Amino acid sequence: MRREITSWYSERLYQEMPLVAYGHYGPPVLMLPTAAADFLEYERFHLIDSVRWWLEEGRVKIYSVNSVNRLALLNDHASPQEKIAWLNRYDGYITEEVLPLIRNDCHDAWVKPMVAGISLGAYLAGNLFFRHPDLFGGAILLSGSYDIRNYLHGYYNDEVYFNNPVEYLPRMNDDYHLPILQHGGRRIIIFSGQGAFEAPERSRRLSDILHSKGIPHWLDIWGHDVNHDWPWWREAMPYYFGKLFG
Repeated sequence: MRREITSWYSERLYQEMPLVAYGHYGPPVLMLPTAAADFLEYERFHLIDSVRWWLEEGRVKIYSVNSVNRLALLNDHASPQEKIAWLNRYDGYITEEVLPLIRNDCHDAWVKPMVAGISLGAYLAGNLFFRHPDLFGGAILLSGSYDIRNYLHGYYNDEVYFNNPVEYLPRMNDDYHLPILQHGGRRIIIFSGQGAFEAPERSRRLSDILHSKGIPHWLDIWGHDVNHDWPWWREAMPYYFGKLFG
């Protein structure tokens, strides 16, 4: 199985940003890490091993990148304005730097990767996808929360609004993004367990919003023994890969 690391200095993020690619063929999936973790997190916790069959069979390619969570939402020393500024720069990094690399690697200038994330990575993946459904083919969101206001200590402005899916999705009524989400064949999976440290009400809230907007998706709530932890995510991800990629 191909495993290739590349890195470049991002002028948007003022730092070297590495990326790892797994697999030679198949539709691309961009994975965003949890919390303040790095681009190798999914490999380190054996989630890549859990979907190895799809990689080796050429059913899918995976790209994993760093996040800026340690500088943004998880940075207790940053002002709310700085946190949101980092989120906006990260959005530009993904859409203007990472996406062209993926398209070049796939030899397809129009390919639309799915995005996937776990925990805080699910927020990043969901926000990226819902803001840019024209650029991405769907989202796999595991154990996420889609409201960032608790990270901002009461601070609020338009930039917060446009990075907070539970706020901007209910009011999305444009003639471009909303029809893509409603009728564009995008695949959206929202997963949560009901065990320790899981918060299924957050996934249900996102699902309710999507239902109200006529956006097709799959809300999949697992049992009360399903905790917010890697063993369950290593079961969930291959389960959804099987549904999406055969």
